[in-house]
Amino acid sequence: MMNPRPIIFDTDPGIDDAAAIVIAIRNPSLDVRLLSTVGANVEVEKTTANALKLTEFLDVDIPVAKGCGQPLMRTLEPCPEIHGLTGMDGFDFPPLQRKPLEKHAVEVMREMIMASEEKVTLVVIGTHTNIAILFRLYPEVKTKIAEIVTMGGGLSGGNTNSTAEFNIYNDPHAAAIVFESGVPITMLGLNVTRRALLHRPAAERIDKSGPAGHMLFSLFEHYRGGSLDTGLIVHDACTIAYLLHPEFFKTEMMSIEVATEGVAAGTTVSDFRAVRNGEKAANINVCTEVDAEKFENWFVEEFCR
Repeated sequence: MMNPRPIIFDTDPGIDDAAAIVIAIRNPSLDVRLLSTVGANVEVEKTTANALKLTEFLDVDIPVAKGCGQPLMRTLEPCPEIHGLTGMDGFDFPPLQRKPLEKHAVEVMREMIMASEEKVTLVVIGTHTNIAILFRLYPEVKTKIAEIVTMGGGLSGGNTNSTAEFNIYNDPHAAAIVFESGVPITMLGLNVTRRALLHRPAAERIDKSGPAGHMLFSLFEHYRGGSLDTGLIVHDACTIAYLLHPEFFKTEMMSIEVATEGVAAGTTVSDFRAVRNGEKAANINVCTEVDAEKFENWFVEEFCR
């Protein structure tokens, strides 16, 4: 049996973040070493508390490190209308007992990455602020990273405005730094995540599977990323599905640039023509399709096996 794959989550929980984190922690093929938090879905104090709530609820000894509360060059625009005021509305967690590490998340990530005997995979499901600062301050970590798997961007259409996806929009300058870093990156954007849906019959099976399933079902009932009746969009869980079952997805190497200024700021632009003509190199492994049925079946099986 292969050793579990070491991963660090950089996250802004968030209800779909919670789904990704719970699945990853419970799966023996993954070794979750750190939850690094960032402000995005809600303020960083709340995302940090939510990460701690999840580790406490699951009774796992995984450290949580608080990261950046603001983007590099703009003001944070959280979305409590999607995830609730706490970021994880819908379930009554017990009073929080745990605390985050004293050190900033960027410092903790550097120490963990450099100390690891194996290359570490970064699962980035919030804004890219922490990772951009990590790469700027400590570029030596890049050679110790196996890849970055990120939920963000898209090939057509946004969910913040007509072109930009939320995670990229909230810190496009950080995303640009990360996308231009030279580290292998797989991008799961809206063109894929909007097709990877969870419907009520599947969610009700998860609800009956045990405490973790019931907790997530309660969150899903309050999540405004679609609805269980028409299909809930669990964006961030796609990153874990890709790590465990890349065969669910079709991918293509593309040239992706992040627009950082103007009305299109936060847009991930794929220049097909420039790649065809040899003017630009393909730099990002982009997921272009997902088998939605296999994704939903897998999601349920992670709780009901």
